[in-house]
Amino acid sequence: MDTIYGKHVHVLDAANFHAHASRYREVLLDIGAGDGRYTLHTARRRPECHAIGLDACADGLRKSSRTAPPNALYLVANALALPKELANIASHVTINFPWGSLLSALLDTDQALAAGLRAVTRPGATLEIRLNMGALAEIGCPPEAARDQVRRTLWNAGFSEMRTCSLGATELRTFPTTWAKRLAYGRDPRGLLLWANRARKHRHEPLTTRYASIESLRGQQGVYYAPKGAA
Repeated sequence: MDTIYGKHVHVLDAANFHAHASRYREVLLDIGAGDGRYTLHTARRRPECHAIGLDACADGLRKSSRTAPPNALYLVANALALPKELANIASHVTINFPWGSLLSALLDTDQALAAGLRAVTRPGATLEIRLNMGALAEIGCPPEAARDQVRRTLWNAGFSEMRTCSLGATELRTFPTTWAKRLAYGRDPRGLLLWANRARKHRHEPLTTRYASIESLRGQQGVYYAPKGAA
């Protein structure tokens, strides 16, 4: 796998990666990490958690990787072709405000993405996806349709217990990513949060999604998302 530290990209072999990751009981995988800010925030606030940021663009990760603590790792890889070394590694996955091919894959029930999410997560892992309502409007996808299409992708990946809620300017302002801040202070400060759990045994039951309040979801995602004092 290609890992980045500042200006330098290095190859990290599977043995060294697993030796390092095995020191941590919890592993966060932030897919489509962008500038790596969320990964950095988590690593600093949760030294007992291994925080991994993954993005296809190395340039965006340079600044955050340069100041990252030992429990953070930045990987340069395609979200639609996740490295096989990440198999069964993640206890928690985030996809924050995707765009381009990653957003299209979520909305198109892409089998490669579903297989990748299933491969990298442990049974019982949680997943959070935050969508930009403005980006959905630009491609002509209503929020309700986006919710249904994403939940089908997650269902195909082995996730269940899906819940969703809207994010307003208040929630966006306190969420530690650059895109969340841009949305919060932009013309259309709206987002959509989808939360799901990787089933320990995938059951053949009706595909359903519950609407939850932001307060109830905060209780579940509080391990990784601290609305106060965000970095």
